[in-house]
Amino acid sequence: MTRTDDQSPALRAVRALQDSPALDPVVERVRPVVTQLLERRPRLAALLHGRPLGHALHPLMTDAPIALWSSAVVLDLTGGASARPHADRLLGLGVLAALPTSLTGLADWSASGRRTQRVGAAHAVLNSAALALYATSWVLRRRGSRGAGVAASLAATGAVGVSGYLGGHMTSRLGAPPRGLSGPPTTRPTPDGDEVEVGANPEDGGVTTA
Repeated sequence: MTRTDDQSPALRAVRALQDSPALDPVVERVRPVVTQLLERRPRLAALLHGRPLGHALHPLMTDAPIALWSSAVVLDLTGGASARPHADRLLGLGVLAALPTSLTGLADWSASGRRTQRVGAAHAVLNSAALALYATSWVLRRRGSRGAGVAASLAATGAVGVSGYLGGHMTSRLGAPPRGLSGPPTTRPTPDGDEVEVGANPEDGGVTTA
């Protein structure tokens, strides 16, 4: 499928984002700082990139906060009064789990291509907003404002959903992060190659276009 054939408004919007230089000033300010920190701590960098696993750690890490927050929302909406303490506990655990998860994503982002970094910057903004809303929700619940707390967590869940779409675009469309960070590199020609995927048939050179 080529760009002209694509009928997905969401995909067209994200492609416009990845090709726009609007977020480049943010990328150029933040990326060198992260890169320098990781270069000073190569063992930490290898861990954050997932080298002990042989593939990126960040996608695995994201399951924890998303699962905890989703479970909290389900209990909020269907669990009744008896489930409230459990929902609050899951919400708080999700906030804690999001912190190391964000570090793995930041490490991968710093080593990715420019288009991935543009989408990743928006991904990070949405995740930060969601994290702030979830934390606010937890505080509101602790102070007795449960209705406002639930509303904040629902808004945060929406932000996580949009952010997750951007994350999927970076991995499935842009091939992020570069595979060589966590293990042997693949045959993908570039780490930021939109519409390029690793083929299953070695006779075709290992590369097919989507």
